[in-house]
Formats: sequence, structure tokens, C-alpha cells
Amino acid sequence: MARFGRQRILGRVLVLLMLIVAVAIGGLFWFDYLGIVDAKSMFAPIVRLIGLPTRTGKAIDANSPTLLDDERWAKQLEAVEAMRQELMAREAGAVEKEASIVAMSQELQDREAALQEKEKSFNSLTQRYDDRRANVEQNARYLTGMPPADAVDILVAMDDQTVIDVLRAVEEQAAASGESSVVAYWLSLMPAARSAEIQRKMSAKPASLD
Repeated sequence: MARFGRQRILGRVLVLLMLIVAVAIGGLFWFDYLGIVDAKSMFAPIVRLIGLPTRTGKAIDANSPTLLDDERWAKQLEAVEAMRQELMAREAGAVEKEASIVAMSQELQDREAALQEKEKSFNSLTQRYDDRRANVEQNARYLTGMPPADAVDILVAMDDQTVIDVLRAVEEQAAASGESSVVAYWLSLMPAARSAEIQRKMSAKPASLD
């Protein structure tokens, strides 16, 4: 019975001690709320664990004659700090957007350069085509003015595609001037095998200078 009585007394003592500690901590936070002490700084690690804000500055002296001004100033400092954090976040976002815009601009420049290169290549091919066509038309006029046998000797020495281009140019010039074309006569003067091959290609392929 005596031992049981001691256990009950020990339990009550522990409960009283816990109540005293709880009242003491609660009183500290109450004094912190009143601005008398800075309890949050003392218990900063524990306060941060439960998600409550902690003070980073010094506690305001309750006996200060400028207590209200000091509190107002402290709140203004907190507002300035919050604004600074927001501005830093906006600046980081602006830097990221700027980098994205620079990347898009570079991509557009690369595409424009590629288009310009393609256009340059196209213009070069067009110029080559025009130059070759002009040469073919000039050769057609020269050959038309020659004796047929001499013209055929020159044609036989050319490759098939060039012969075809010249013959078509001769036909176009004859049609434009309203004269009869000498193409059929030239083909009759060529070796039979070569003449047959030229006519087969002319009927199988559309007009081309490539």
C-alpha cells in the first residue's frame, strides 16, 4: 500500500511538473505576442518545424518610448522583405523568358538563313537553266543555217539529251516563224540506230533541258 501511495504521488508530481512547463511555455508565447519577450527566436527550431513564422530581427523593447513606431517600422521592414522576395522571383522569371525569346530568335535567324541559302541555290539553278536554254536556242539557229549534212555530223557528236533539246528548239523556232521544220530530215540523215533511239526518247520524255 505504501508503495502504491508513492507511485500515485509521483504521478501527480509529474503531471504538475508538465502543467507548470506548459504554463511557462504558454506564458512565454503570450509575452511574445505582447511584444515583451521574443519567445519565437528562443524556440525558433521548434516553431519552424510546426510551420509558424519566426522573427529574424531583435525584440522590441516594451519600455521604448517609440514602441508603436518601432512596431510599425518592423512591419514595414517585413513588407519590404516580402516585396524583395517577390521582385527576385519576378526577375528570375523574366530572365527565363528572355532566354526563351533569345533561343526563338536564334531559331528564326537559322531558318531565315536556310531559306536564303535555298533561294540562292534555286536562283543559281534557274540561271544555269536560262544560260543553257539560250545556248541551245543559239545552236539551233546555227545548225538550221548550215547544210543538212554538216548539221547532222555535229548533232551525232552530241549526247542524246543535248540532241533532243536542240531538235525541240529547232521545231519551236520553225513553228514561231511559220516555216517547215528540218528535224525530220536531219533524223533521216542520222545513222538508223541513233535516229531510232533519239525518237524513242523524244516520245518517252517531256521537253527538258536538265
